[in-house]
Amino acid sequence: MAAAVEVCHVACCANRAGGGALSWGREGLLAFGSCRDVVLYEPAVRRAVATLRGHAGRVNCVRWVRRRDGASGTELISGGSDKQLILWEWNGTGMWNNQLVKSIPLKGHTEAVCAVDAVYQSDEPDLNLLIASAASDSTVRIWSRHGSEAKCIEILQFGNGFVMDVCLSFLPGSNVPILACGGDDCKISLFIQQNGQFQKTLMLPGHEDWIRGIEWAVCGEDLFLASCAQDCLIRIWKVCTKSKQLPETEDDSIRLKENVFTVKDTDTTYAITLESVLAGHENWVYAVHWQPSFSKDGSMQQPMRILSASMDKTVIIWEPDKESGVWLEQASVRVGEVGGNTLGFFDCQFSPDGSMIVAHAFHGALHLWKQTTVNKKEWTPEVVISGHFNSVEDVKWDPEGEFIISVGSDQTTRLFAPWKRKQETEVTWHEIARPQVHGYDMRCLAMIGRFQFVSGADEKVLRVFRAPKNFIENFSNITG
Repeated sequence: MAAAVEVCHVACCANRAGGGALSWGREGLLAFGSCRDVVLYEPAVRRAVATLRGHAGRVNCVRWVRRRDGASGTELISGGSDKQLILWEWNGTGMWNNQLVKSIPLKGHTEAVCAVDAVYQSDEPDLNLLIASAASDSTVRIWSRHGSEAKCIEILQFGNGFVMDVCLSFLPGSNVPILACGGDDCKISLFIQQNGQFQKTLMLPGHEDWIRGIEWAVCGEDLFLASCAQDCLIRIWKVCTKSKQLPETEDDSIRLKENVFTVKDTDTTYAITLESVLAGHENWVYAVHWQPSFSKDGSMQQPMRILSASMDKTVIIWEPDKESGVWLEQASVRVGEVGGNTLGFFDCQFSPDGSMIVAHAFHGALHLWKQTTVNKKEWTPEVVISGHFNSVEDVKWDPEGEFIISVGSDQTTRLFAPWKRKQETEVTWHEIARPQVHGYDMRCLAMIGRFQFVSGADEKVLRVFRAPKNFIENFSNITG
C-alpha cells in the first residue's frame, strides 16, 4: 500500500516586475506572477489555492477582471515575457470539466507584455470583455472577447515610447470606454472609443518623470484617475460632465484649468481637472491603487482612499481630511520597512473590504498588514506566503532533518522551518531566514553541519556560511 502524501507547505513569491505583478480579487484571492506561473493565494487562510500554468516566460502583470456592479469576478488576465496574454477562467476548484482552468491565449505583441487591464462592457450574462495590454514593442493592443473567442480589434502606436501602465473605465453616466495610458513621455494619454475606434482625446501633463501607475475609480457621477511617477508624486484627476446650461463667467477668481472634450457619439461634454497632488514619498512611486468599491443600499460606494508603494521602503494610505476635504498625509497611514538590504516596494493592493493591505518588495517578499479593530489608524504585520520568485536550483535538508535550505536563480539562499506556537496545535512551515542575498544567480548548495552550509553561484566561487550564536538562539525559540 502506497504511503499517503499531502502538501504541507508551498513556498513561492512575486516576480521582480514593476507595478502590476499582483492583484487582489473580490473573492479574496490574491493572484501574482511567480516565475512562469500565476499563483492564487488566499491570505485569510494562508493557503496557496492553485497554480495556473501556460506562460513560456516570466509573468510580468496579473489583473482580475473588474465588474461594474461590484460582483465577484471569476476571470483574470496575465501578461508575460513570452509576448502573450492569457485569459483565465477560475471556477473556484482549479478544475474545469475535469480539465485545468479554462484559458484563452491572446497572441500578437512582438515583445514582452508589461501591463494589462480588462473590464466587462455590461452586466449581462454573456459578459463581453474589453482588454487593453501594453508591451515593450511600443504598442497598446485592444482586445475583445465574445463568448470563448478573443481577438485584437485595434493597435495603438506610441512610436519610440514605452507605456508603463494602462487602465480602462467608462465615462460618467455612459457606456463609452475610456483608456488611460502612462509612460516614459511623462504624460497621461487618454483615448475614448468613438465609432468603434479608440481615438486620442487628451494628453494630461504634469508629471516630471516616467509614469509608473494609473488607476480609475468611479465615485457617484464623477470619474477619478490616480497616477504616480518616478518624480515621487501622486496626482489625482477628476472627470465630470460639463453642464452646458452654466455660462462661463469672466471674473478675477482663481480656478483650476479645465481640459474639455466632447464625445460625438453621445453629444456630451466632459471636463478634466487636477484634483490634488500628493507629495510624501522620497523615491520613485511604482504603484497607486484605489480601495475597492462596495455595494451599499443597492448602489456602488467608492471609498476616497488610495494606496501607494514606493522605492523609499514605505506604503502610504492617503485619504482626504474630513473637515477640509484636502488630501493630507497627516490623515493617512504609513507602513513599510526600516534598514536592511531592501530596496523598496514595487506594488501594493487593498483587500476587497479594505481591512488588509499587501505590498510587493524588490527582493520578492510579500508584506501583509491588517487593520486593528480598536484603532483604525493602526496596522499590524501578518504572516504571508514567501519563497523564491525564480527557479529553485538546489535544496537540502539539515543533517537532523528538521529544516530546509534552498538556493535559486533569484540570487538568494532561503531557510524554511516549522513554526511551533504555544497557542496553536497546528505546526506550519515558513521562511525563517534569508542567509544569503547574492549578486549572481545561485546554483548549488551543500550542508556541512547543522548550522553550516556552502553555496555556489554563477561567479564560480564557493562560499561557506556559519550561523551566528544569536540566530541559533532565536531559531530554537521559533522551532521549539
